[in-house]
Amino acid sequence: MKNKPTFGVIGGGSWATAIVKMLSENLDTIGWYMRSNYVLEHIKREQHNPSYLSSVEFHTEQLILSNDINEIVSYADVLIFAVPSAFVGSELKNLTAPLEGKIIISAIKGIMPESGKLVGDHFHDVYNIPFENIGVIAGPCHAEEVALERLSYLTIACANEKNAKLVAKELSGDYIKCITSDDIVGTEYAATLKNIYAIAAGIAHGLGYGDNFQAVLMSNAIREIKRYVKKAHKVKRDINNSAYLGDLLVTGYSVFSRNRMFGNMIGKGYTVKSAQLEMSMIAEGYYAAKSCLDLNLKREKQARIPIIEAIHSILYEGKDPKKVFKKLTDKLD
Repeated sequence: MKNKPTFGVIGGGSWATAIVKMLSENLDTIGWYMRSNYVLEHIKREQHNPSYLSSVEFHTEQLILSNDINEIVSYADVLIFAVPSAFVGSELKNLTAPLEGKIIISAIKGIMPESGKLVGDHFHDVYNIPFENIGVIAGPCHAEEVALERLSYLTIACANEKNAKLVAKELSGDYIKCITSDDIVGTEYAATLKNIYAIAAGIAHGLGYGDNFQAVLMSNAIREIKRYVKKAHKVKRDINNSAYLGDLLVTGYSVFSRNRMFGNMIGKGYTVKSAQLEMSMIAEGYYAAKSCLDLNLKREKQARIPIIEAIHSILYEGKDPKKVFKKLTDKLD
């Protein structure tokens, strides 16, 4: 790898746009792939993404823009994937450039719906990327607050500490502080699970539950995360750290949370399909609710996850949110 590794971002949404903004504070050039040629041409002309975080202005001479994923993969030593988990497979179908020797960083916060695998596991199993070259970007951090340059924190989790520090260095700035971790599995699961609990928080709000119940819900959610992640990967970790508890809280409470917004619509009476059509962004927790429940059911010793089970029954079994939450309240403490 070069003395000054090159970075490429895969994705054109709000989180990808925020990551490019962070990198542009530290790097001379950033590769940026997105599918839409219209958006690419707009960025070249107007210096901003017309669809997401449009207030963020870029110096386009810093950007290597392409709608050919192979061009950006060939350019970059470090590839940050920031596309919805449901679309990762379709994006990678067009990939012919080799990933050998690349550092793969997932900013996806979801599970591959077609395989039920964590994104890191997918790259390891399908593309033979060594685990030491795979990492995860976790919060607590909303793209909208990055756009506003409000102080935010990121957790960069990699098995290889050197790679974690490399990525952390290029994302850090006056309003971004980065913490590194070696708990890549726990961090990736927590980043996925918290989206399900944000949907739960949104449904509760839509049903008219108040702050008192929301506090109990989040308290139970972090313990549910602890039980789930412990079954998946038992190592010593402090579940109260920012990558776990902090990310859960910001996703569960923030007005910027798309998963909470999705849940709020369900609680107010929208069908799942109508809520998805109404939103312009993907709610990762929808896919995670199915994948995470399925993974738990396959384990010999299952974690107790009443909140995930409740959300799954609403989203996939068509159960009445009001009745489901009435039963759920008796399972929380």
